[in-house]
Amino acid sequence: MGSIQLRTKIPGPKAIELLARKALNVPKGPFNTIHTFASKGEGALLTDVDDNTFIDFAGAIGSLNVGHCPPGVVAALHQQIDSYLHPCFHVMMYEPYIELAETLNRISPGNHKKKTFFLNSGAEAVENAVKIARKYTGRKAVISFERGFHGRTYMAMSLTSKVKPYKYEFGPFVPETYKWAYPYYYRSEFDTTEKTDTNLLQRFETFFQSEVPPEEIAAVIMEPVQGEGGFVIPSKQFVRGVKELCDKHGILFIADEVQTGFGRTGKMFAIEHFDVVPDLMTMSKSMGAGLPISAVTGRAEIMDSPNVGEIGGTYGGSPLGCVAALEVIKAFENGDLLHRAEIIGEVFLERFLPLKDQYQQIGEVRHLGAMCAIEFVTDSRSKKPNKELVQQIIQMAHQNGLLIMTAGLYGNIIRLLTPLVITDDQLKEGLDVLEHAIHECCRVKPNDTLIPN
Repeated sequence: MGSIQLRTKIPGPKAIELLARKALNVPKGPFNTIHTFASKGEGALLTDVDDNTFIDFAGAIGSLNVGHCPPGVVAALHQQIDSYLHPCFHVMMYEPYIELAETLNRISPGNHKKKTFFLNSGAEAVENAVKIARKYTGRKAVISFERGFHGRTYMAMSLTSKVKPYKYEFGPFVPETYKWAYPYYYRSEFDTTEKTDTNLLQRFETFFQSEVPPEEIAAVIMEPVQGEGGFVIPSKQFVRGVKELCDKHGILFIADEVQTGFGRTGKMFAIEHFDVVPDLMTMSKSMGAGLPISAVTGRAEIMDSPNVGEIGGTYGGSPLGCVAALEVIKAFENGDLLHRAEIIGEVFLERFLPLKDQYQQIGEVRHLGAMCAIEFVTDSRSKKPNKELVQQIIQMAHQNGLLIMTAGLYGNIIRLLTPLVITDDQLKEGLDVLEHAIHECCRVKPNDTLIPN
């Protein structure tokens, strides 16, 4: 018997009762990927309140690279709970905070002297990275990228590119924030990666003349691979070109590793793929195996620019989050999870790249490590985003026991954030469900005549 066990159609009877209570008591704003409720999680599996068991390819939006309830993390949390919960680092300090800072300073890119401090969420980490950059440089402007996502608090939302649902009617936004274009080779007007990169980097130089001078720019913040934007992967040439522009003009380079970090791409941090050392780096999500914790790590002289009391937060770097993160890092350093991420990506590519030649609705299949995505279009010539088809595929996958999510400005991309601890059998079973849903929803059965690309 496989890992998937469906005892009722989704949502089941207990989930329907809870959905009614939710409608009465919770605002409609928070979105939900699937309309049921968790009762148990283990590894790459989630069981709901109606005893339906799913293979989880969403991983709490990339928060569970080490899986649900990893034993080492659970044991460390029990031990910590028996000692103290939260004395607040600003009142009485505690060792796990220091140990985690030491560890992140050691494993993050670069051999320079680094310092780290902690917060609760990725958005908070972004907010504080910007504060630190402005304080250090004495400059105000901040550059982010088209399709980038950096969070839902006001500075983070101002840096985020997608209007609906993240920004619509929530303005005005924070001033002195600007957008640069991020390469999207599948949709580029140029026929080579090199031409696309060269054009964009030249446009950035023009931007300094037409929009804001480099002397007023504190930082450029970049996702090494865009997450919510659709798992769009830049070239090494592009990322290095941006970093060189930053160095040339005294602009700080911030790597937003909130979704890409902690092994997702086959390296501990995705920026390592591009041979670029950031000045500041933001982290969260899989850092704490699902517990709320985030971090800003950076060059010591930059991190020391705020004075005492100018950065922090009551719950930042909670003891529970710190011990969880330490166990997550141990799991990577003592195991083969980075190699596992590469294997997952290779299995994904081998399975789904051939479908691109079968179905004109599949525009591109891409991955970096286990950060995997399939982009769907109406046809291969127009490349018009096909959100409706993606919704059909996802609904079928959910009803067949696979938990997956969308991404991209138009919701036409399926992204896979499989826990790296997934077994070979679970991975195969989940990919089988996804492939079957694609075949069915593209209205071509596996043995029928294929639609030419």
